[in-house]
Amino acid sequence: MNTLNRRDFPGALYPERIIQFGEGNFLRAFIDWQIDLLNEHTDLNAGVVIVRPIASDFPPSLSTQDGLYTTIIRGLNEKCEAVSESRLIRSVNREIAVYAQYDEFLKLAHNPDIRFVFSNTTEAGISYHAGDTFNDAPAVSYPAKLTRLLFERFSHFNGAQEKGWVIIPCELIDYNGEALRELVLRYANEWALPEAFIAWLDRANTFCSTLVDRIVTGYPRDEVAALEASLGYHDAFLDTAEHFYLFVIQGPQWLAQELRLDKLPLNVRIVDDIKPYKARKVAILNGAHTALVPVAFLAGLDTVCDAMNDAQVCAFVEKAIHDEIIPVLDLPRDELNAFANAVVSRFRNPYIKHQLLSIALNGMTKFRTRILPQLLAGQAQRGALPPRLTFALAALIAFYRGERNGESYPLQDDAQWLERYQQLWTALGDKTLSLRELVDVVLADSEHWEQDLTTVPGLAEQVTRDLDAILTKGMREAVAPLC
Repeated sequence: MNTLNRRDFPGALYPERIIQFGEGNFLRAFIDWQIDLLNEHTDLNAGVVIVRPIASDFPPSLSTQDGLYTTIIRGLNEKCEAVSESRLIRSVNREIAVYAQYDEFLKLAHNPDIRFVFSNTTEAGISYHAGDTFNDAPAVSYPAKLTRLLFERFSHFNGAQEKGWVIIPCELIDYNGEALRELVLRYANEWALPEAFIAWLDRANTFCSTLVDRIVTGYPRDEVAALEASLGYHDAFLDTAEHFYLFVIQGPQWLAQELRLDKLPLNVRIVDDIKPYKARKVAILNGAHTALVPVAFLAGLDTVCDAMNDAQVCAFVEKAIHDEIIPVLDLPRDELNAFANAVVSRFRNPYIKHQLLSIALNGMTKFRTRILPQLLAGQAQRGALPPRLTFALAALIAFYRGERNGESYPLQDDAQWLERYQQLWTALGDKTLSLRELVDVVLADSEHWEQDLTTVPGLAEQVTRDLDAILTKGMREAVAPLC
């Protein structure tokens, strides 16, 4: 069986127009996959050169396969049908290791056709490193490497305005484009680079903030033999991902034409502000996850897919999303409903075994950031507590008892919460504390909740009633009226 290479598997080779910092699974199944589709269906005609930003030879370079690899996109499509689609990706031309090929790295700036820079250097990648200097070969931080490359571009083309770049980071931090731009300007000033360069940075280059959304499950280690037999070739860089994807770019509308999105409208949004899209994702996708976990787990289920195939739990989650989360969000209702339907479909993905206990990590903080804002907004908007989000809080407290059907399970959270819950549940068992007092202790922690939740009208009373029902009747019977 042949290994992928361009000699044995001939096909399109595109001129290099894109630099990509980061060789990982996510960018290959997200950015490079989208570029490949645009290359096939439009005249984008853009090849990617990957820059490995760290000093590591693992995994091996994608250049060992001439940039070729296969994506396998699996999940439920828009018709709720299970699909698995393989695609040979030809958008990547080669990979450069910046630590071993620094001169080659700088030469990228000399290519007049380069227009876009994408990156995913992890959440810690867009950060300041005090020791970085202009003459480092290379600097440690990604922003410093980019600053040096941009200066090389500026110098080589004598500050030509039309040779600036569109810089689109995909790191999972808020307003990543603005953060990256600030760090590039900081290095430019610290290194005492010419004022003309700093002016060129501002006028000729466009930094875009983004929101990226796709679950990329990476190399399918347990299925490689079967997949390669089906494909008919060996691929050491197989990359699997879910069917759903969303790319929100905060940037100028002319970007749609430059990326040829006007000719192939992928699920990419060019917007003035990504904030409402971030709020939507946190509230609906992450919020539904967080509401689902304690209810489903204490109902005897173990994975997200199991939960969504359970009629009772699925009804609870869908009603929480549509009746209690969506009404308090500030985006067009049709967009929110479409996103919510996609979320439910993603949760049902039979190819992803997402363990509820793994999602339960740091559940107290997740509830505060993902659900509490909608719970409080609903209470303020309607004058009544949203019943399912309130029940989810009671279920979360019950979850931290650490016991299901007489068996214990591991809890993962800050030590202070684990210790506090152990003390509270022990005191309840010893009858030195009432259930209402237990609830009051949890809700009154203003350091955690950033307010005293016992002052929210009716909240402590309803959480206590829900928690009592869970403990005395069991989760199934307690949640039934809300399904």
